[in-house]
Amino acid sequence: MTIASVLQGKGSSVETIAGDATLFDAVRRLGEKRIGALPVVEDGRIAGIMSERDVIYCLRDHGSEVLDWPVSRVMSSPAITADSSTEVLTALALMTQRRIRHLPVVDGGEIRGIVSIGDLVKHRMERIEAEAEAMREYIQSA
Repeated sequence: MTIASVLQGKGSSVETIAGDATLFDAVRRLGEKRIGALPVVEDGRIAGIMSERDVIYCLRDHGSEVLDWPVSRVMSSPAITADSSTEVLTALALMTQRRIRHLPVVDGGEIRGIVSIGDLVKHRMERIEAEAEAMREYIQSA
């Protein structure tokens, strides 16, 4: 079970933001789209990722003037990424180990999607439920 299967169910649409956009613009986009992170794209490549946590820590440390800063000054870089062939359990382990909640999916230098830890847990739980149901049906038919 790979991240590609998660993206098939979830979709591969990804909101991104440019590194020269203001943090205020990023916060607005996060709120409008009801998402927790934005990959930062420069010259067609992922340069970093800007998450809700990045905003909170920056506001805590520097105050509201950070809202005028460019996203590139606030983002986490380099972004931790995975490719679509990464196994779901491997991705979950990586996200837990690195303490991140969003994982851009990059193949051949291009962003193919983004998965959250919630997406991966949901997918895993659905698979476990499907396997359990298959076992129940097998046992009942025996």
